[in-house]
Amino acid sequence: MDNKPASTGELIKYFGLGTGIILIISSIIGSGVYKKVASMSVIAESPQLILLAWVLAGVVTLLGVLSLAEIAMLMPESGGSFVYLNKIYGKIFGYFYGWASFACIQSASTAAIAYVFAQSVNAVVPLPILGGEWETMSVLGIFTPFANLGVKLVAVALIVMLTAINYTGVKKGGGLSNIITIIVVISIFAIIFLGLTLSDGSWSNLTTHSSTYPPAKMGENFGLMKLIFGTMLASFWAYEGWINIGFVGDEIKDPQRNIPKILIYGILIIIGIYLLVNMTYLYVMPIDEMIAVAKSENGVAAVEVIRKFLGNGGAFAISLLIVLTTAGCTNSTILTSARIYYAMAKEKMFFKSAAYVHPKFKVPTKSLVIFSVWSCILVFSGTFDQLTDMLVFVQFIFYALVIAGVFILRKKMPNAERSYKVIGYPVVPALYILFCVGLLINTLIEQPREAGIGLVLTILGLPFYYYFKRNSSSV
Repeated sequence: MDNKPASTGELIKYFGLGTGIILIISSIIGSGVYKKVASMSVIAESPQLILLAWVLAGVVTLLGVLSLAEIAMLMPESGGSFVYLNKIYGKIFGYFYGWASFACIQSASTAAIAYVFAQSVNAVVPLPILGGEWETMSVLGIFTPFANLGVKLVAVALIVMLTAINYTGVKKGGGLSNIITIIVVISIFAIIFLGLTLSDGSWSNLTTHSSTYPPAKMGENFGLMKLIFGTMLASFWAYEGWINIGFVGDEIKDPQRNIPKILIYGILIIIGIYLLVNMTYLYVMPIDEMIAVAKSENGVAAVEVIRKFLGNGGAFAISLLIVLTTAGCTNSTILTSARIYYAMAKEKMFFKSAAYVHPKFKVPTKSLVIFSVWSCILVFSGTFDQLTDMLVFVQFIFYALVIAGVFILRKKMPNAERSYKVIGYPVVPALYILFCVGLLINTLIEQPREAGIGLVLTILGLPFYYYFKRNSSSV
């Protein structure tokens, strides 16, 4: 693999302000908006806490976005956080972000979104399972690769198909995301309108706790804080993807002006959509029913909410919408993520072939293939919630490091032209970093399995670092 030639083509400027906003929305709105409210219900057992978690997660994400925009404006290059960390702290920090992205952040994200795509297909056409002992057969006592096999095979098929589409050019991949995102946003507002007007829902559902409330954790020291952090950890999955715009920095028109606008406008739209649609879910379905949905293997909250007032026909329609949404988000994640390994390979910190740009399609095709193969493997490694909690934990380690870079770059590059500066500096980036630290500590204590797997996959990058470093020095 390492003996292949480097890039023979160049990336093209495709994304303007409008297409950039559509890209970031399509990168974020995926499975979380339809599914996460159920698992959040199990943790919080309170609709007020759930809605609070969505708002707080959105505010925290906005703090990160306001801070990141200044860094992204200074470094409008493909590779995103890999490039930022590389230039702020040194190559080893950039490398470990890139490796973690490959090993468990972006790859697990792709696997998880594709997983929900397949679960939605399963709601339309039941997929086969092996049954019996195959369902519980484990590897290392941790992974159950043969459980829910039909769903996993369909998820893999989606990843392979979308990789093939993106292989043939950014215009096809980006154009597909644009069309799907517009349809999805219109459809989500239709869900909100129909749920609030046609259902037999009640506003009292938004103030009624579960029959087993309060959760056991409420009696522990800092119990309420633990519940809020745990519920937010689930909701942060739905906000994942906001940092992806930096992955295609080389392909954005007028990046110094457009990147900050794309980030800020995009996340404000997302916060509004999430709050409205989750309020609608809880208006229609009491919290105890939502908890029951979470405990079913392939249950999707949005499908069951729509089934409640529009019957099986409505459930079929929403399942098709989720199929479309998750296909679009998977597509955007594949499109943007492959650029990280392309940027790493150009710096001789990844397999050399990943720097190859196809002379006809103008796309880092080999990086796409490498990324997609590993994403397919991760599909078999765990459930949806295990994958998402793992990647959110690891991602927040690097989020904190990236946002701390605002302070460092103000010292390193005091005279650099800044068309955008962090609003509320230094309070905004400082608050974001403090929250990241709190979330990481809480996850280590409350969900050590997911945190541990994420850390192990990240640390496994160390021997590869020395391998790539040795090869680069011998060139």
